Amino acid sequence: MTKQMNIRYGVAYCRYSSDMQRGESIDAQLRAIRDYAERNNIVIIAEYIDRAQSATSDQRPEFQRMIKDSADDRFTVAIVHKLDRFSRDRYDSMFYKRALKRNGASLLSVTENLDDSPESIVLESVLEGMAEYYSKNLAREVEKGKRESALKCQHVGGTPPLGYDIGEDKRYVINKREAEAVRLIFRWVRDGRSYNDTISELNRCGYRSKLGRPFGKNTLYSILKNEKYYGLYIYNRLSSKDVERYRW
Repeated sequence: MTKQMNIRYGVAYCRYSSDMQRGESIDAQLRAIRDYAERNNIVIIAEYIDRAQSATSDQRPEFQRMIKDSADDRFTVAIVHKLDRFSRDRYDSMFYKRALKRNGASLLSVTENLDDSPESIVLESVLEGMAEYYSKNLAREVEKGKRESALKCQHVGGTPPLGYDIGEDKRYVINKREAEAVRLIFRWVRDGRSYNDTISELNRCGYRSKLGRPFGKNTLYSILKNEKYYGLYIYNRLSSKDVERYRW
């Protein structure tokens, strides 16, 4: 693409981190980037948007596509609303800014007026450090809140087991209709009934899984091995974390 004198060609990169955030965040970011581009004689030729993607990871489809496209020499600047939209990991930020630079492109931030001065180098490193700190500190606080909820045997996320709903205090309450199916499952299996017969009878009687689907072997097996039906509350099962068990 032939570049006209005094005109730069750029791309916009926008991101929000979770489904809990509003999609309007993207509109606001794009509006700010377009205004910035117009003021600075930059023509936006492409927009890359990652929805519900965390900047603590570089595994973002549109982000990776932008980095790949930078090798085509179609743009010289990638514009973000804030540096933390690009990355919240200092290593990733440095790595991918260097990748852009190798391809003849640079990263610009609408809200952080950075240039090539020594002061900007220091400021940029501080901003990247603060972004990573914010992300890791938030994760720590969220985990702390979940642990406190677990200590109270409260629900900490995901779909509750069949036979239970989540009450206002975030503790499990019995769903009477679903509980009928759970009791039948354990009774029939205890009495020696086969899985196939149990599944067929459950479906014939109109019972459904927690997701509203007919019963299958996987659903039946997951119910029979779920410790919650034995009164055992398990939190943090992952091997990389401490396993803590609490009885109701």
